[in-house]
Amino acid sequence: MEKKKKRLLLILTAAVLVALAACGGFAAYVWFGPLFHPKAPVYVYVDSDDTADSVYNKVEQAAQPPALARTGFRLMGRYRRYAEHVRTGRYAIRPGESCYHVLSRLLRGYQEPVNLVIGSTRSLDRLARNVGRQLMADSADIAQALADSARIASLGYDCRTLPALFIPDTYEVYWDMDATEFLQRMEREHERFWNSDRRAKARALGMTPVDVATLASIVEEETNDRSEKPVVAGLYINRLRRGMPLQADPTVRFALGDFGRQRVTNADLAIDSPYNTYLHTGLPPGPIRIATPEGLDAVLNYARHNYLYMCAKEDFSGRHNFAANYADHLRNARRYQQALNKRKIFR
Repeated sequence: MEKKKKRLLLILTAAVLVALAACGGFAAYVWFGPLFHPKAPVYVYVDSDDTADSVYNKVEQAAQPPALARTGFRLMGRYRRYAEHVRTGRYAIRPGESCYHVLSRLLRGYQEPVNLVIGSTRSLDRLARNVGRQLMADSADIAQALADSARIASLGYDCRTLPALFIPDTYEVYWDMDATEFLQRMEREHERFWNSDRRAKARALGMTPVDVATLASIVEEETNDRSEKPVVAGLYINRLRRGMPLQADPTVRFALGDFGRQRVTNADLAIDSPYNTYLHTGLPPGPIRIATPEGLDAVLNYARHNYLYMCAKEDFSGRHNFAANYADHLRNARRYQQALNKRKIFR
């Protein structure tokens, strides 16, 4: 009888151990097994107002894990107290990953960067909207930072010169960067672009980086043709050196707030604005758009020539006729005006 009891106890003990091992193996598989199987990496964006439950839902919607993984992921989240450690950011979920790997990434804030595209926009408001569409920060927060006079003064700019801070390019950043971090990153990229070689070229022109950005913004409004940009830059530099007004139509369009008009009239040229380069000599108070690296380098490496005048070509190719004297310029201008009249473009 005693032997039977011992045997039964051993059987029960073995059964319990097997059951525990099975449960342990099952739990290990649920937590550490490769249960996430998206066809390609997917990304979860955790906002500042997300909770643990909303993050679980985002993970499930993005990765579409099986029911077993969903249950295991939520249980592990509760066990590891994820609700107390929700971190904002953009997080990757890759094929073959486990609940443990995905949750650990979320817990520790191990984000995947995004590509932030800074374009050559014509206004800081448009820049704020573009950035707001790419980052967690709201466009209103970005716009407020760009309008904060004390903040931008600490960077060495004012509301008119601030466009010179930005260097259009694609930057790798974290999605949850705030407005302050955004400006700090743009400042670092500005310093990286304005290396010793470029600064030396600017000094040789008697210009600051802001001056170069201002002239480059006019050049880029005048032409999209890459080969013409250094020529146009050289023309304006010739005018600056002679003390002549730039007489750049894009600055008048900027003052009018209307870049769409093809024809600038005599009445337009009389607008009272510091940006009207027909009335005021020298550069305007700041850039009329965010200049591209190509435009900035076109000014720094301007073409040497004797041109003082330019006029859009009558074929509407976007290119220009250049002239060294006013008589030739008048002939060029007459052909262009006749082409405008022929197309009934009066504004």
